[in-house]
Amino acid sequence: MTDEQPVLQDRLAALKAATTARIFLPTAGSAVATRASLAFQLAHANARDAVEDRLDAEALADKLRARGLEAPLVESAATSRRAYLMRPDLGRRLAEPARARLLPLAGDDDLFFVVADGLSARAVEAHALALLDAALPLFRAKAWKIGPVVVVSQGRVAIGDEIGALLGAKLVVVLIGERPGLSSPDSLGAYLTFAPRIGCVDAERNCLSNIRREGMGYAEAAARLFYLATEALRRKASGVALKDEFGDTDSAPLLDGHDG
Repeated sequence: MTDEQPVLQDRLAALKAATTARIFLPTAGSAVATRASLAFQLAHANARDAVEDRLDAEALADKLRARGLEAPLVESAATSRRAYLMRPDLGRRLAEPARARLLPLAGDDDLFFVVADGLSARAVEAHALALLDAALPLFRAKAWKIGPVVVVSQGRVAIGDEIGALLGAKLVVVLIGERPGLSSPDSLGAYLTFAPRIGCVDAERNCLSNIRREGMGYAEAAARLFYLATEALRRKASGVALKDEFGDTDSAPLLDGHDG
């Protein structure tokens, strides 16, 4: 071993410790080493399983109600997981019975949350409640009017637009399981839209991505979400018209929470 090799190994170790990405994989001849190959196959299987997982919507709703929140259960127009995966448009619209279920809940709330399984139900089960527990006290401290937390099965981000049009809130935040990656099968996303309506495009939303213990922690995500919601109401806009300048504002002290 030359004098440079230990230094190189230390540098590579530092780089590998800084990311969960697969970099500098060990090799066996011209092939990837067996351990690394098996780890990749396991990660791929976990990602596939995450897409197929089912959200226990009833259990989630019970936990929300135990926190004093109204938590109606609804379904998208996708009648099966296969239909949901093959027809993204169906996951963006409510089933007709769901519309009738939500109409009586319409009001003049400032904000309501939608929790949808998306492409990773395990992300919702692992992180949605913890994020709500971190975020809701910030809104309540400023006397925001918070509407129900709508739990959606087989839902995509845009389903929040239709729910928003029905409930009439100024803002909707959709918490949804993101497409699983090979190092993150349980990543939660939060999508905020001002004046939600059917036909909104992605450019009209703000997104906080990779919310999980190994990514953006709950306290940071809650503080950023509160900042974006406050600014969206003030500017009457979201998406590309609302730049996330959280780190440059006085809102940064909100990060004194614990990401546990």
